[in-house]
Amino acid sequence: MLAIVLGSILIVIGLLYMLREALGRRRLSDPHRPDQAGSKPTLEPGRQGVAFLGLGKNWPGLAMMVAGAVLLIAGSYV
Repeated sequence: MLAIVLGSILIVIGLLYMLREALGRRRLSDPHRPDQAGSKPTLEPGRQGVAFLGLGKNWPGLAMMVAGAVLLIAGSYV
């Protein structure tokens, strides 16, 4: 039972870590003019791309989630 509880806690903490890494680097509510002419100002971050999904910044969160999944699977067999 302890392995299942610890595994679920690790998965939630890993997810929260990855959310903090994705959202915590810049201001999200800064209106700016888009590059295209005739477009309305937007609150989306400019030129974000998908770099925030890279493994370089998210590996600790992914490692916690994998460890949590292993504990969940191991706890279900006991």
